[in-house]
Amino acid sequence: MTNTLQEDLNQFSVRFNDFAAKYDHTMNHCPEFEVLIDDYSKFIISERNKEAWEQLVQHESRDFYQLVEDLRTKSALCVAIMEKYRALKLLNGTTESTNYFKNIESCIENEFGQFRITSESKVLLVGSGSFPMTPLLIAKRTGAEVIGIDIDDEAIELGRKVVDELGGDLNIKLEKKEVENIEYAKELTHIIFSSTVEAKYDILGQIHPLTNENVVVAMRYGNQLKSLFNYPMREVDAEKWRMVDNILRPDHVFDIALYKKA
Repeated sequence: MTNTLQEDLNQFSVRFNDFAAKYDHTMNHCPEFEVLIDDYSKFIISERNKEAWEQLVQHESRDFYQLVEDLRTKSALCVAIMEKYRALKLLNGTTESTNYFKNIESCIENEFGQFRITSESKVLLVGSGSFPMTPLLIAKRTGAEVIGIDIDDEAIELGRKVVDELGGDLNIKLEKKEVENIEYAKELTHIIFSSTVEAKYDILGQIHPLTNENVVVAMRYGNQLKSLFNYPMREVDAEKWRMVDNILRPDHVFDIALYKKA
């Protein structure tokens, strides 16, 4: 079983390499990409694979952990490309959603648990991507002001077109900015970190003095098998942050840790 799992991981690594190299800023290869991302999503929430993973990590090796890190990086890149495909499809008149996106959207509904977003909230999403479904869903359902930031020029350009198409009347703004350079940090009520932002815990430490005392942070993460698709949870500075909830979702591609200031 463990050998089979490692073989599967190696095959995914090869597929991610092949598909990432094919992206040419058009919708070419989109159907193949959708199949790959959906296959990977199913793979990391499979109960059978969770058992095989536990056996495999007992015999951990440097090569194995290098493979895990490579897969995490490659899958994050391919998810970013997948969002670009979805944006391009929408802008060309196609709106169907892949299973991966349906899984993500179902996570958003109760992301903050008891710390509800209202029409008075101001929400920041770090890593908004090319298809900013989190800002769209939050703004549509709550009336909150939502800001998405990303460091990818193409993602911001496509994301703005998607917002214009699907939520032109919503209070959403997308910016190419680093978190430490936002001038409205003290006004934020909620902050969401995308699970594929590698430096998310470093950024969490940096924003502590910039934000107000009541801000709530939703850190999307993935441990164990889910760490193949998401950057995992890390320890935080107990003098700065405390975890107030840990929302585990076995059937979803990431889990959510909620933090407030200590």
